[in-house]
Amino acid sequence: MLPGVAVIGGGHWGKNLIRNFHGLKSLAAICDCDEERLSNYKEQYPDCKILSFFEILKDETIPAIVIATPAETHRAFVEEAILAGKDVFVEKPLCLSVKEGKELVALAREKERILMVGHLLWYHPAVLKLKELIDSGELGRIQYIYSNRLNLGKIRREENILWSFAPHDISVILGLLGEVPENVEAQGGNYLHPQIADVTVSLLSFASGIKAHVFVSWLHPFKEQKLIVVGDKKMAVFDDMEKKDKLLLYPHSIEWKNHLPVPNKAEAQTVQLPEGEPLRAECLHFLKAVETRTKPRTDGEEGLRVLKVLQQCQESLGVKAQAQTQSVSESPSTPFFAHKSVYVDEEVAVGQGTRIWHFSHILKGSSIGKGCKIGQNCVIGPNVNIGNNVKIQNNVSVYEGVTLEDHVFCGPSMVFTNVFNPRSEIPRMDALRKTLLKQGATIGANATILCGITVGRYAFIGAGAVVIKDVPDYAVVVGNPARLTGSICRCGIKLVFAGNKATCLDCGQSYEKEENLVHSVVNDQ
Repeated sequence: MLPGVAVIGGGHWGKNLIRNFHGLKSLAAICDCDEERLSNYKEQYPDCKILSFFEILKDETIPAIVIATPAETHRAFVEEAILAGKDVFVEKPLCLSVKEGKELVALAREKERILMVGHLLWYHPAVLKLKELIDSGELGRIQYIYSNRLNLGKIRREENILWSFAPHDISVILGLLGEVPENVEAQGGNYLHPQIADVTVSLLSFASGIKAHVFVSWLHPFKEQKLIVVGDKKMAVFDDMEKKDKLLLYPHSIEWKNHLPVPNKAEAQTVQLPEGEPLRAECLHFLKAVETRTKPRTDGEEGLRVLKVLQQCQESLGVKAQAQTQSVSESPSTPFFAHKSVYVDEEVAVGQGTRIWHFSHILKGSSIGKGCKIGQNCVIGPNVNIGNNVKIQNNVSVYEGVTLEDHVFCGPSMVFTNVFNPRSEIPRMDALRKTLLKQGATIGANATILCGITVGRYAFIGAGAVVIKDVPDYAVVVGNPARLTGSICRCGIKLVFAGNKATCLDCGQSYEKEENLVHSVVNDQ
């Protein structure tokens, strides 16, 4: 019997993964932040559990997790899953930086966990056959490869066209050639948003003399997914938009006459391929890897190689954040970093060493302490106070009435409210309820904190939890509505009490419990 998996994210692509794992009788659980979507899945897959991410991490009957969430959340979800002892299949890209990718690959190796990246084309029979033809010498010496992945949409705002479309083709090119490029160049155009490329062309040059280019666009009049391999004996065309005859060989030849090359064109030869859905094959490949403890075809190392090329392309486009002209730079008068797309209102105080990333807005009257990290697409304010060394991940809005003390962590896409009963047609800004997150509190991805709540020191809110009442110091709460499941050390290790006493096995800090309220024995000021 194949192992069971939990799918995190049931949106545009996640629904296909859910369907396939269910078809393979391996769908154990679904996790998503959209209640309406979850309701539909409950009806469609009544035998499948609907769980929060934290519940999945704790469920020992689920050995593997499939992540189909936005790319900026991949690192956090993969890391948490591996630390919980789960094998992981994450959709492309592995994450959004080479540094994070190396850390994830190293962590998977250390914990002896399977890490597989969803480079779907390596489970397509046409690509597997193409690899076989190249390796056997059928095409002769490879000279050039080029790919087109073009469409009108789906336009994204969390990643540009390069990161959205190109990973598949880069993965295939690296795998077909068995080498990595020694030089990478890219150029592109930003037409719908000044900071997000809609069209890019990337040129890869290899030490063997082979060159390849990858053309991707979501501003194209029709859909095209085509890969062409030019050899000195034959040329191969993989056209994934064709219903049949997806792989063709052209045995063209070049003759030299009067010192000039003259092409001899030949009829296309159809390459017969086995039938089957590539995604089903990919899902089955992951299950077999989990079952047999064998390295997947597209493991973390392969994902990291693709990530390195993507980052080289990004740097060549000239949009690497550190290389950009900054609207607010680090200097004695403005001792913090803000990407040039960030908008900082007047009457705002930002501490030294704080870094604010793409498309965020800091509204007037707000104060941000030293050493903070503010992710992409964040809104802070107006009149919000944030302490020192606070980390706010992508897509978080910290509204008026919310206060974050030092060392607070806000996971990606978590939500604060500031009005208890909002109505669009009834202004209620005079009815704000104050929310306080005390020192060291951690809020997981996609959690919701209702207004008027106090979250205690070093408390831990699980991913997807909905907090409707105060959370004590050092408490761990999960679920909807959030419920107390235990206690946690300030260093992030869960505490095990013997009677009313506990000592952290990692850092040695001691704790006592009185009527379910936990406090540290020393250094608790």
